[in-house]
Amino acid sequence: PYGFSVIEKFLAGARSIDQHFHSAPFESNIPVLLGLLSLWNVSFLGYPARAILPYTQALEKLAPHIQQVSMESNGKGVSIDGVRLPFEAGEIDFGEPGTNGQHSFYQLIHQGRVIPCDFIGIVKSQQPVYLKDEVVNNHDELMSNFFAQPDALAYGKTPEQLQSENVAPHLTFTGNRPSLSLLLPSLDAYRIGQLLAIYEHRI
Repeated sequence: PYGFSVIEKFLAGARSIDQHFHSAPFESNIPVLLGLLSLWNVSFLGYPARAILPYTQALEKLAPHIQQVSMESNGKGVSIDGVRLPFEAGEIDFGEPGTNGQHSFYQLIHQGRVIPCDFIGIVKSQQPVYLKDEVVNNHDELMSNFFAQPDALAYGKTPEQLQSENVAPHLTFTGNRPSLSLLLPSLDAYRIGQLLAIYEHRI
């Protein structure tokens, strides 16, 4: 239903990241930096999982796709020579679109096990919905959550802060939890091509 013109844009987006990956210096190379972060989180800090959290329902199949590509490709226990690796390799990938995840497993991410998170946001909504008497649209609310979650993971809240806000102390969360944010200008064929290529090269 999309036609060749849309596929061309998708391929052009992927090609732009291919070129970036092959030519950008390591210190500004997006897939290289993301790959090094994964290596640091899994092999050095010992965090076995990663949550992929797109803040758009249009990317609801992104996490399962990356799960298959990443865990199949990097789920090896031996080197190319067949020698057992002296460290844990690969990570457990899972995820859901933002608000689904918030009502499903974000409690664990904030208060339980440390799970590095990839937050993916879109600046321009594909279909903003304005409800009667509402000041902001649904996308603005979604993006407020997109920006708030990494802040909460980074900074946390102490019992004293919660007490000053009249919030129960059992809702304390420590902060200092790793996450990264990818913010796309829009969700079109070109940007989806870029996003998939970023993850492919990261893997």
